[in-house]
Amino acid sequence: MKVRTKIKALGQPKIKTLLSAFMTLLNDRLGETIVFPLLPFLLERFTQSASTLGLLAGTYAISQFAVAPLIGALSDRYGRKPIIITCVSGSVIGLFLFAFTVSLNWEQFLPTWALGLPLFLLFGARIIDGASGGTAATATAVLADISTPENRAKTFGLIGVAFGLGFVLGPGLGTALAKFSVTLPVWAATTFAISNLVLVIWILPETLELNKRNFLPKKRELNPFTQLKYVFTNPITKQLCLAFFIFFMAFNGFTAVLVLYLKQAFNWSPQLSSQAFIVVGVIAMIVQGGLIGPLVEIFGELKLTLTGIGFVIAGCILLTLANIDNSVPVVFSAVAILAMGTGLVTPCLRALISKKLSAAGQGAILGSLQGLQSLGTFIGAATAGLCYDFFGQRSPFFATTFLLLTVIMLISRGDLIQQNKINHS
Repeated sequence: MKVRTKIKALGQPKIKTLLSAFMTLLNDRLGETIVFPLLPFLLERFTQSASTLGLLAGTYAISQFAVAPLIGALSDRYGRKPIIITCVSGSVIGLFLFAFTVSLNWEQFLPTWALGLPLFLLFGARIIDGASGGTAATATAVLADISTPENRAKTFGLIGVAFGLGFVLGPGLGTALAKFSVTLPVWAATTFAISNLVLVIWILPETLELNKRNFLPKKRELNPFTQLKYVFTNPITKQLCLAFFIFFMAFNGFTAVLVLYLKQAFNWSPQLSSQAFIVVGVIAMIVQGGLIGPLVEIFGELKLTLTGIGFVIAGCILLTLANIDNSVPVVFSAVAILAMGTGLVTPCLRALISKKLSAAGQGAILGSLQGLQSLGTFIGAATAGLCYDFFGQRSPFFATTFLLLTVIMLISRGDLIQQNKINHS
């Protein structure tokens, strides 16, 4: 009876809006988490190069980085619904092109000189999917539109639920479906994206009122690199933001080649690789969903950030100690430690940056962090692939360890400088 009363109080339009936003956020994660653990297996007919794999993994991020400011501006000008429909349509096209490419037996009808065409199509698919990757940002804006300042944090809890569920459900579906065919999970992701598109066209109401819409900004303000000036010209946060950039460059770099490492070094199957990512999703949900609040109250963001980086370093080192005989227990232990580490670092490092800003400076810099993360992901993935090919399978993990030690130094130095200023004031 109480549940029915609450639903009635919400009203049908709000229920439809919440459902549409939730499914859009879930689709955004599923498209990545289903495909990513299977990427080396899907590409093995076309390339064995880690450099190519790294570039392909990073293409989505750099495409998203390039168009994110434009998508946000279009959303503020023309409303949320048309932009979400456009973005989800792009996701459908990108996933369909990717699934079609990896499913077709190109060798049967392509001449030898044209066998590079499938890779060209795969990069095109990732560019389309990444360029339309404003779904999460626009869905978040939808949630902001229908929330009051008092219940906004509670409404935004849907984001964490959708992302956490995506990190568990995606690899889970990949594990189950890859038993029948390694390409089947990609078709499942495409089908879910189509369902999401039908849902937002059918039931999502427009949430941005006409009197609240903005004019499009000047072209230079839509340049993603111009937006990063807010990050590195602010003397209060530039050191922490540099640490943020290096962390995601390092972490997302080695994870781009992790599955290839498991496949080539230990002969892991697609199912086993996906199961490792299920562990990551479950632990990340536990840490960020339930533990992070109490831990912050006890230890504070700075200690948790440094501890989390220590966990990531420990996980990287553990991965280098695995061999063909002990790979399953060692790798699963390593990814569990990595998940705990990144589950601590991601929210705490953002909070450290946020705390140094005034209310007026929050939007510009925190909004630029997503672009910084995407740029770091692309550079990290491309560099890790090159390291893997030229310096050996374990080299990306050693490079990550070095970069993370640099992150610890930057954060600690920034805190020391702040403490000295406080003591002298």
